[in-house]
Amino acid sequence: MTECKPEQLSFGSLGRREIVASFDGGMISSDGGALLLSEVDTRIGLIDRLAECFIDGRAQQFVEHPLRHLIAQRVLGLALGYEDLNDHDALRRDPVLAAVSRQADVLGERRRADDVGCALAGKSTLNRLEGSAKRSARGRYKKIVPLEAAMDELLLSLFIESFPSAPASLTLDIDATDDPLHGHQEGRFFHGYYDNYCYLPLYIFCGEQLLCARLRTANQDGAAGARDELMRIVRRLRATWPTTQIILRGDSGFCRDELLSWCEAEGVDYIVGLAKNARLKRAIGGEARQAAEAFEATQRPARVFSVFRYRTRKSWSSERWVVGKAEHLAKGENPRFIVTTLLDPTCATPVAEQGCVLYEQVYCARGEMENRIKEQQLNLFADRTSCTAMPANQLRLYFSSFAYVLLQALRRLGLTGTSLEKAQCGTLREKLLKVGARVRVSVRKLWVSLPTAYPYAEVFTHAWRQLQMLPLRI
Repeated sequence: MTECKPEQLSFGSLGRREIVASFDGGMISSDGGALLLSEVDTRIGLIDRLAECFIDGRAQQFVEHPLRHLIAQRVLGLALGYEDLNDHDALRRDPVLAAVSRQADVLGERRRADDVGCALAGKSTLNRLEGSAKRSARGRYKKIVPLEAAMDELLLSLFIESFPSAPASLTLDIDATDDPLHGHQEGRFFHGYYDNYCYLPLYIFCGEQLLCARLRTANQDGAAGARDELMRIVRRLRATWPTTQIILRGDSGFCRDELLSWCEAEGVDYIVGLAKNARLKRAIGGEARQAAEAFEATQRPARVFSVFRYRTRKSWSSERWVVGKAEHLAKGENPRFIVTTLLDPTCATPVAEQGCVLYEQVYCARGEMENRIKEQQLNLFADRTSCTAMPANQLRLYFSSFAYVLLQALRRLGLTGTSLEKAQCGTLREKLLKVGARVRVSVRKLWVSLPTAYPYAEVFTHAWRQLQMLPLRI
């Protein structure tokens, strides 16, 4: 074959020398840091177990891309920042992605001449993987069936395995967010609060770890289905840690009698926002005047807390403890309320002081969960739900969720004690994963040469050493 000279790109000059670039470097990958993700995976066993959550009905004698390779390619691709299946028509030639996907033939010595040099699957094969989630898509080209219940169980198993012993307490943060839609996807509805056509996914986190990501239509209450998801999660956690205290934390969108009554019946504590109304404002009228007087005297924001028993006129089945925050700011009064089971009236600490601690230190900490949702939506493309069918979009949400779990495990297991131990997923990708690497293949080794001038080489090496100390998952 005639070797064509690659196009040269001129970038001016440096002294007497012209600066010229061309895409002729050979086997060079921009994702050398994916090797760290592979090390994490060998410790937690995510990809192998995720592949077990699918039924592969293909005739294996004709299969060039095993299911495990497809799953690894998709999840690792998301973690590396490739949200679109079209990206994989070029990525299928990436030797590092092939290596971390456990494709032994990184050079791509394929059956078909057109595929030679492409070790991994292209967009069409991956599209058939995602499209197989359609309930009506079974047929000649849709033979891989995802098992949603198995993937839900895997998320919980990975979470439980992250603890060396039973924790004394777990706080489950629950929230809903909008997933804007720009086509005519199945389950598309207009949501008045978000002012767009969207899905309304439900997330449940415990600290930084993801326990549930459920895609829902937007034509329902934000708390719809929350009790069923919590029943499933709490049952699993209680079976493993029967004495662990479980606390549910959420905003006022989850202050529903059905959910609160279930928590009380199951011994699950809760601290949940409560939407303000005229009766609640009257209940903290004295505290509101105190806060206003304090603001007038100091011209600084003032807060006064009150704790009282409260029951709605119709919607609640029982009376509950409510913490009221009477706050006065430069723009005026700003009352807020929470309902909780965490108050102890028999404690020596006055209930008003307990209420202050519960609001400021416990309830307000739920804002951290919103950062986790942003990580998944913005950094791991959980909002890339452009498939026509809703089940296929749910599968995309699962892939995004497991990509998040993989990066969070890297942060938790490998980066403790470094400058990146609190870094968001996008920062981890930019500083640790996006590393240029030259790949050379010999008879016995696959050499990956990383840049000598790489500024985060020390952090990269630290993460590798930390992961090496952990046992492999067989």
